[in-house]
Amino acid sequence: QVQVVESGGGLVQPGGSLKLSCVVSGIIFRIYDMGWYRQAPGQQRELVARILVNGFTQYYGSVKGRATISRDNAKNTVYLQMDTMKPDDTAVYFCNAPQITLPWGQGTQVTVSS
Repeated sequence: QVQVVESGGGLVQPGGSLKLSCVVSGIIFRIYDMGWYRQAPGQQRELVARILVNGFTQYYGSVKGRATISRDNAKNTVYLQMDTMKPDDTAVYFCNAPQITLPWGQGTQVTVSS
């Protein structure tokens, strides 16, 4: 059974940092590209970062230069380090495998506010 569990969200002040984690079970994790997505209130879910199986990373939109995606295949875990956070980063953050679209987890809420 495939399970996706995100964690690490919370309340952070503008300019602060957070590191999100996502553990995936039920798949051969190391053979899939992984991505972090976010969905802000009233908005569509969007892909913000992707890491390929070879470790190559891609970033999208406003997180470029402020986000670092990484993975630990031994732990079936993908991470997203977010720095210099802005109120517009407020969203529920999800991870998934872009090539196969796993069942979505519940996500982790990130709120950037003073």
